Amino acid sequence: MSKGMQIAIGAAAIAALLVWYGAGQLGSGVGFQYFQDLDEFHASESQMLGRAARVHGYVANGSIERDLEGKRVRFSVQNAPPHKGGPIGQTLEVEFGSLETPDLFKDGAEVVVEGQLAVAGGRPVFQADNVMAKCPSKFQAQSPLAGEPSIEL
Repeated sequence: MSKGMQIAIGAAAIAALLVWYGAGQLGSGVGFQYFQDLDEFHASESQMLGRAARVHGYVANGSIERDLEGKRVRFSVQNAPPHKGGPIGQTLEVEFGSLETPDLFKDGAEVVVEGQLAVAGGRPVFQADNVMAKCPSKFQAQSPLAGEPSIEL
């Protein structure tokens, strides 16, 4: 087999893999979009029922409920970080089918939830398959103890 034929077969194989991957992504409903914020999700909520989605937001303060018997975690996601004191805006009720949440998952944590929208008890609930909590983007030193010098970074 000639060198040119080998290159052509290799290029065709790579193209076939890219088409297969693209078709799988489009078929999953998520596509190549990384995530939607809460406003974008609510704007298309009627079309999102049962479709895969990734939604970004912040865990609402006091909303985390752990159901030990059902092995689920329920919480609300809101647009704005609760610690900033701004308007909360729209919220999204989330149910995660596991008690194993990320270490950084807590009130006010920035999260991306993956799953699909369902109706439970007559109201929309986002059934999360995965919960990802964002790491803090900047180092924040602990406040200095009384009598110790503080270090400016």
